[in-house]
Amino acid sequence: MEYTRLGRTALKVSRLCLGTMNFGPLTTEPDSYAIMDKALELGINFFDTANVYGWKLGEGVTEQIVGRWFAQGGGRREKVVLATKVYNKMGEWPNESRLSALHIRKACEDSLRRLKTDYIDLYQFHHIDRDAPWEEIWQACELLVQQGKVIYVGSSNFAGWHIARAQEAAKARNFLGLVSEQSLYNLNARMIELEVIPACQSYGLGLIPWSPLAGGLLGGVLQKITEGRRASDRMQESIEKNRAKLEAYEAFCKELGEHPADVALAWMLRNPVVTAPIIGPRTADQFTGSLRALEIKLSDEAMKKLDEIFPGPGGAAPEAYAW
Repeated sequence: MEYTRLGRTALKVSRLCLGTMNFGPLTTEPDSYAIMDKALELGINFFDTANVYGWKLGEGVTEQIVGRWFAQGGGRREKVVLATKVYNKMGEWPNESRLSALHIRKACEDSLRRLKTDYIDLYQFHHIDRDAPWEEIWQACELLVQQGKVIYVGSSNFAGWHIARAQEAAKARNFLGLVSEQSLYNLNARMIELEVIPACQSYGLGLIPWSPLAGGLLGGVLQKITEGRRASDRMQESIEKNRAKLEAYEAFCKELGEHPADVALAWMLRNPVVTAPIIGPRTADQFTGSLRALEIKLSDEAMKKLDEIFPGPGGAAPEAYAW
């Protein structure tokens, strides 16, 4: 397994991050345990979850599954760099969501209880809260860090200017601030190249892409359909919208002799800002199949071809759209 530093920190994480969003709703608890055990066996030490995963209001189903797996011992907790998130609605009362200091404190305590641990390695804001001043957010986070309940703080779904505001406010308080940003990023969704990636580069944040396979669109979906597998109605719409690109992409992957999903991940891993794409398997086979991406070294010519098939926004702003 390859490891890299998370942004500007000295923390070392695996180049692939295990996403747990399917644990509970789509993957049984025993199968979830097996996937996490396999991850450690393969050297993957970076696990991502969120208090809202499991999608039962206030229950934190997925965090509970991860916590019961930790409780089995065997050094499981100590080997894992654990990331979870705060922001989403966890109850019906006014302060049971978003990023008030009150909710950050309570949400952290609840996550620690469900995860059966006394610290969170990376505590991420699941979304920007435009109503919460950074003085309030950072004061709450500083306390959690001082108490040893949180080690690093990250963001998710932030715009470039949100990252800049957060970091400047943290700097004024002599606080480390954000060390990572978790964003939607894949060959077919490259909008963050305009401003989010440049902000990450400037402030030393590691990028943790979610949906690196575009929900399966980049995983050889046309081939799967010819093999008789039916795509969901939503996926069918996405296929028709992007059919020309997908036909060219899957044909190119065939030329390379590689599976489309592996090429999509390998393309992402070529970007020096990317720390680790999140892979969210439903089964152990899906999980182990992603490891091939670490071995693929795409040439400059291959990268150029992928840019032709899936053109991005043209690079960083403002050069992408101005002289």
